[in-house]
Amino acid sequence: MAATPDTRKLYQQVASTIMAAIAAGSYKPGERLPSERDLAATFKVSRSTIREAMIALEIRGIAESRHGSGIYVSDKPGVQVPAGDLDIGAFELTEARRLFEGEAAALAATTITDEQLRELEAIIAAMVDENARKQKGEIADRRFHVAIARATRNTAITTVVENLWDMRYKSPLCAFMLERARRVGVQPRISEHRKILSALRKHDSKGARKAMRDHLARVIDGLLAATESDAIEGARTKAVRSRHEYSRRLAI
Repeated sequence: MAATPDTRKLYQQVASTIMAAIAAGSYKPGERLPSERDLAATFKVSRSTIREAMIALEIRGIAESRHGSGIYVSDKPGVQVPAGDLDIGAFELTEARRLFEGEAAALAATTITDEQLRELEAIIAAMVDENARKQKGEIADRRFHVAIARATRNTAITTVVENLWDMRYKSPLCAFMLERARRVGVQPRISEHRKILSALRKHDSKGARKAMRDHLARVIDGLLAATESDAIEGARTKAVRSRHEYSRRLAI
């Protein structure tokens, strides 16, 4: 009889396999897990899938990230969190946003009004202010993307975009990943939002679609960089180096 296909998300399958290996003693407490590259090759999945699996293990308390060193099996007992409770990861969610919001931007370019364009300009100004104050939550960023969805004059599209944004905060896995990104200084990219607005102002559907898809592709790249196990340590090392350089210059 044919085996029942595993319908779980890829990151859940990877995380479960590694958990089973830990339980079987293949990896001891305090032992370093294989590198992302090796795990990606072993499981034949993308780096983003491995990243989500590792973060899922961290949330459960089964593994821990040691900055600049890698992911290690935790010395403490793990927290039993059902796989389904972790829900959706930031990479998967952003991929869905890239698909839906790219098309929403293309449609909005054909229907957007001058008043809505002025609203988007004001929202970008609010985004600049939030970035300067390092405000948590990306309130203006959400307003910008939902405003574009509303400009399509399609309630279903608006609802989809709003739900995708709300998942960022409802999913423990996604929220954990986004918080890690914030800790290393990831913020909404103002220049990319301005490119989207520029295409909308020209009523350029192809340009609006491309600008939105390019923006969200860079969001994925930024999340990959920000969730590297050594990202925080790298930022700290850079800051220390900058302070030393500043002190040296003052001594001249």
